[in-house]
Amino acid sequence: MAAAVLLVAAVAICIAAATTFGVRGYLLDRLDDQVQRSAERSDNDLALYQQGIVPGLTAGPGGDDGGQVDGPRGPRIQDLGSLTAFLDVSGRPDFGWVLGQGRAGQGESRQLDDDAIASLFDVPADGRTHRIDIDGLGSYLVVVTDLAGGTVVSGLPTSEVDAVVGTLVRWEAALIAVGGVVALGVGLVVVRRQLRPLREVAATAHEVAALPLGAGDVEGLSGRVPMHLCDATTEVGQVGAALNTLLAHVESSLRARHRSEQQVRQFVADASHELRTPLATIAGYTELARRHPEDATAAATALTKVAEESTRMTALVEDLLLLARLDAGRPLAHGPVDLTRLLLEATEDARVLAPTHHWRLDLPSESVEVTGDEQRLHQLVTNLLTNARKYTPPGSTVTVAIAADEGRRCRTLVVADDGPGFPPELVDHAFERFARGDASRNREGGVGLGLAIVAAIVAAHGGTVSLSSAPGRTVLEVSLPRSE
Repeated sequence: MAAAVLLVAAVAICIAAATTFGVRGYLLDRLDDQVQRSAERSDNDLALYQQGIVPGLTAGPGGDDGGQVDGPRGPRIQDLGSLTAFLDVSGRPDFGWVLGQGRAGQGESRQLDDDAIASLFDVPADGRTHRIDIDGLGSYLVVVTDLAGGTVVSGLPTSEVDAVVGTLVRWEAALIAVGGVVALGVGLVVVRRQLRPLREVAATAHEVAALPLGAGDVEGLSGRVPMHLCDATTEVGQVGAALNTLLAHVESSLRARHRSEQQVRQFVADASHELRTPLATIAGYTELARRHPEDATAAATALTKVAEESTRMTALVEDLLLLARLDAGRPLAHGPVDLTRLLLEATEDARVLAPTHHWRLDLPSESVEVTGDEQRLHQLVTNLLTNARKYTPPGSTVTVAIAADEGRRCRTLVVADDGPGFPPELVDHAFERFARGDASRNREGGVGLGLAIVAAIVAAHGGTVSLSSAPGRTVLEVSLPRSE
């Protein structure tokens, strides 16, 4: 605000200075013209002077020099207040005077002393006006003219010009001071009024800044800048809208972080539970074999169970390690993979494991290739077929197909079945870790990592996976980049 007032004052001063110099120049030009006209009448003054007549100081030709008198007594041919001085080439003494008003109280004509006259004739006789200061008289604008009968100095005082300019400067200073005070007051009122919306925006920002966001509290982030302060046509509105957008992003990020933390906690709990079950089984059968070392049948049964649970636990740990590696972004193999051959092999394996299902292949006549890690893609297809096998009853039809390319830069793998479908509440969470449906639907059990691994492998390959499910129709689609 102070800077704005100073800027206004600086502009006003510049304007005042320009006006002052303009007026002063105009007045000096007028005075210069008057002095030049006075110089043009200098030959008449010189002629009168040579006749013994000093205009304004003597009564006529041959009259005595009365010194200073109250008014003009002889013929006056110069302006009142004009200065005239002579230097006679015939040897007569120099003489000079200032023509007064001629009325009491308004000034008197005055004869110049020798020093003043001598200073006048120091001015060059170039026909141009010059400004000089005369002791006791002030400042004059004079011009020196050389004539046949001598040299004449003609001039006029600059006091009126100086007085006008001085008055103008004082008025300008007063107006600038008053204008500055008024501008400061009006500016304070206007700025405070204009900044009121910004203070409301700042209040919202301070309110959010005081929240314990580090503790994961997102409830307090429901506060927003009021919509009437979010007008995009104003600067404050743009700030308010940007702050609301920022708060929305922060809120969504905190909710995502909170959800991720909950998933990690649930993941650890589920993993611990899944590992505890085989460990408890192993511990139980080991204790059984230790208590009955003489019972060969019990020992053999215990060893069989220990081997089964060890295999189950190893598979779980390997799945967890695979997810951890994929989460860490470890690079996969990158090369062309024959997707057609991979689907044929995986489907043949599924027929052996589930002969009661109807396995149907819908593949193009030509081989289809994608770019990726063949081992991981084989695991992806196996998990999809295993999921279809586990969660559909005997006699269900599982269709494995490659969708038409239609010029896209990816290949779409489709696995569809006519089983009961996913529970509605599970569809949106099917690719999350340890997400499992109703136990009655899962005939073989599972830990809920199959589709999570599918999603992680697809993401690592830069592809996408989607699920649509309804009773009698479940479709999983995987899009993978084409082979380059």
